[in-house]
Amino acid sequence: MDYVKAFLTGGVICSLVQILLDKTKMMPGRVMVTLVVTGSILGCLGLYEPFAQWAGAGATVPLLGFGNTLWKGVKEGLLSDGLLGVFKGGFTASAVGISGALVFGYLGSLIFKPKMKG
Repeated sequence: MDYVKAFLTGGVICSLVQILLDKTKMMPGRVMVTLVVTGSILGCLGLYEPFAQWAGAGATVPLLGFGNTLWKGVKEGLLSDGLLGVFKGGFTASAVGISGALVFGYLGSLIFKPKMKG
């Protein structure tokens, strides 16, 4: 049942984002920033963690979950290192995910030989 909840939750989030892209004039980059900031705000308010516990990967994998991860890192960094922790906490918390995306993206580019659109 956890897989079903994760699939449906992630699908609803992606569907809402697609509707936002289709029905507004927002560019994809702005929508992505909006999602990260929304995840951070919901995390700050204490609303995202219970949602993520319930939905599992359906809530933690999309950009909303990345925003929440950044917030948790900033909060932890602030508590442990003070003002300097505000700047390094988000990087520390999200380093593994960002590194994985870079490594697997690079490996994918080696395997599939991407080409520029003509």
